[in-house]
Amino acid sequence: MIQIMITKDVFETYTYFYVDKKTNHGFLIDPGAQADRILTYIAKKSWIIEKILLTHGHFDHTGAVDSIHRSLNIPYLIHENGKKYLEDVQWNLSAYCKRNVVLKEAEYLSDRDEIALEVNKDFSLKTIYTPGHTSDSVAFYSQKDKVAFVGDTIFKGTIGSTQYVGSNVQDLQNSIAKRIFRLPSEVTLYPGHSPSTTLA
Repeated sequence: MIQIMITKDVFETYTYFYVDKKTNHGFLIDPGAQADRILTYIAKKSWIIEKILLTHGHFDHTGAVDSIHRSLNIPYLIHENGKKYLEDVQWNLSAYCKRNVVLKEAEYLSDRDEIALEVNKDFSLKTIYTPGHTSDSVAFYSQKDKVAFVGDTIFKGTIGSTQYVGSNVQDLQNSIAKRIFRLPSEVTLYPGHSPSTTLA
């Protein structure tokens, strides 16, 4: 089950809840802002969120992480290249928007890592490294449900920007062509700043 919440601060970001209907346990993906609103929604649904997953380290995808991490006592995971984004306000862009988002307790992922629920190992997401928008960008892919949470790598009708520190246009093109476009055509993509779309 996928639930979408558009969180709003400097930017609007699509925050996702990916929840196993059988157990009511799940993952929270890219909580960009409005931690109290997210926590209230989780409580209302009686969900048990086991982990926070981050598609990349820009602050508009991580702004609510610290509060939720501490309130629910759960880990947050990001690609191993994400350390500099989480800990440097220039790299994560929060300095330019009069924010100071610094996170120092992350757990780190590598390409192809599988992230499974503790209560149901069959409910999982595969990490697909997709650098370009940032050097730590990933997609989280479920072969079983045919969905991929793609962050800012690709959107409905366009691709991610490459104007920021750590961005690289060639890397982005390669990530889309060689990693995203090689998923099955029926996979639904859930981006960070646009409605969902399909590869087809």
